[in-house]
Amino acid sequence: MRNGKAILWIIVLLCCSVWSGHAQGTIAAKQDTVISSDSTVTAVVSGETAKADSTVKAVLSAADSLPQPKVKLKEFKPDPNKALLYALVPGLGQIYNRKYWKLPLVYGAFMGCMYAITWNNKNYKDYSTAYFDIMADYQKVLAAEKEGKEYNGPWQDSWTIFVRNGEESSYVSNTQFQDNLKRRKDYFRRYRDLSIIITVGVYAISIIDAYVDAQLFDFDISPDLSMHWSPEVTPKTRYTPGSYGLNCSFKF
Repeated sequence: MRNGKAILWIIVLLCCSVWSGHAQGTIAAKQDTVISSDSTVTAVVSGETAKADSTVKAVLSAADSLPQPKVKLKEFKPDPNKALLYALVPGLGQIYNRKYWKLPLVYGAFMGCMYAITWNNKNYKDYSTAYFDIMADYQKVLAAEKEGKEYNGPWQDSWTIFVRNGEESSYVSNTQFQDNLKRRKDYFRRYRDLSIIITVGVYAISIIDAYVDAQLFDFDISPDLSMHWSPEVTPKTRYTPGSYGLNCSFKF
């Protein structure tokens, strides 16, 4: 009886061991199947990625091979009417025409004219005031002489700065000195007016330059500047005799 129980336990243990080994083999097979499936999926995904990369590269290569459109910038050409309006302000017409090298000429001419006007006008005012003041003081001297008196001042400072101190009485009635002041007054007035006229001329020239420059902005001057000589024969007519000459033509 005891031997029978022992045999029975041995059979049960063998069955358990066999079942356990079978289960482990099944699990291993399933794991191999899963790993194999993952490898297949990875291979498929890698293949699709490679195809996508090659497609993108092909598209980019085709895009690079396409001719690029040329962007043509609009060529600058000044409008003469706008140039004329801008030129009303000295120098702006030249800036609008993009002729910046003319700015020193324009502004230099205006500065020179303004300096001449200012300097001549200052001297004109000084000599004009001195002349009218000395004539006023001279009238006082004449009025005092009519009354039998002697007038010794005070004198106007505007003309006494041109004489030595203490000699005002001898100069106030000096007609040559009075005429000299008058001539200097007229001299500086004349050159002041001339400077104003020149300034107006410079202003007009700057306007004309801006307008003409805009008109001739795209005027083509050929580099072939040449002169050609050729004999010329004029046939005889009923009214004029025949003649021989030389024809000269310039090409520009």
